[in-house]
Amino acid sequence: MTRTAPGFIKSNPQLTRSGELKHLLSTEGLPRVIVNHLLDTAQQYLSATQHEVKVKLNTPPLLQGKTVCHLFADDTTRSRTAFEVAARQLSAEVVNFDFRFSSTGPGESLRATLAGMQALQADLVVMRHTESGAPYLLARHCPPHVHVINAGDGRYADPVQALLDMLMIRHYKPDIRGLTVALVGDILHSRVARSDIHALTTLGAPEIRVIGPRTLLPDGPEQLGVQVFHEMDPGLRGADVIIVLGLPSERLNDACLPSTREYLNSYGLTPARLALAAPDALVLYAGPIKGCIEIEPSVVDGMRAVTLNQQTFGLAVRMAVMGIVAGAR
Repeated sequence: MTRTAPGFIKSNPQLTRSGELKHLLSTEGLPRVIVNHLLDTAQQYLSATQHEVKVKLNTPPLLQGKTVCHLFADDTTRSRTAFEVAARQLSAEVVNFDFRFSSTGPGESLRATLAGMQALQADLVVMRHTESGAPYLLARHCPPHVHVINAGDGRYADPVQALLDMLMIRHYKPDIRGLTVALVGDILHSRVARSDIHALTTLGAPEIRVIGPRTLLPDGPEQLGVQVFHEMDPGLRGADVIIVLGLPSERLNDACLPSTREYLNSYGLTPARLALAAPDALVLYAGPIKGCIEIEPSVVDGMRAVTLNQQTFGLAVRMAVMGIVAGAR
């Protein structure tokens, strides 16, 4: 987990010269005023009661006449569908550009993709790629009127998921500046963990903890301003928010984990471990549950309202990001 984006973060290519958001590539280096503007805008799309959160109907057609192109270099349909719904909610035209079966390197294949985008007259591109840095390369070479949203690149960043997490935290815990937040699981390979840490730091969370086995933690995580715990009990004690990271299937069969049973016994979130956190602790988990490896179903059931609301919050965040990046202030 390096501290700089692959190649391009130094000049912050996300911003225009006047400091407005042109692309959303990472939460790293994103000014607090822009993060809060994104979250405030997303909140405006929500209608909340004590028991239910919904996206408001009749949202303004902010992207009418614009074309949104989805470039997903994997077979993740859930995330792509969420972006499609958000784009259509804002009255955009949607095109899916499938380049999974072409070369996946961020060089020649992206140049071919640029040509395809120009042919489609895309105004906004949502990209997920297996190579870290691919959205930066696309943003660097795309025409000036095109905006790029990073929907996840390799191990590096997933800024939209991080904004979703921040929106949920802020909705249920209004003042992030007073919270202790614990991230549990595969920190080493998680782009969500990295993006969450940068967003939490920007929003002023005073204490951020990472919990996991040594094989799933990066070298020098303290450089990111986090506290490191290798055992769950001390790491969870008194936490206000617990973010449980999904464990990729490839981790289950490599040398990072002795066994899934041992991982559950040592790092699975159980009711007994949750009791160590603050009495009103918020649990965030994107799911789906993989055989009770990361979190026990009873914990998810106990936080069911929050879990089920994630799709709604995610739609509001995607709408806010698309509207703001595409120039609808």
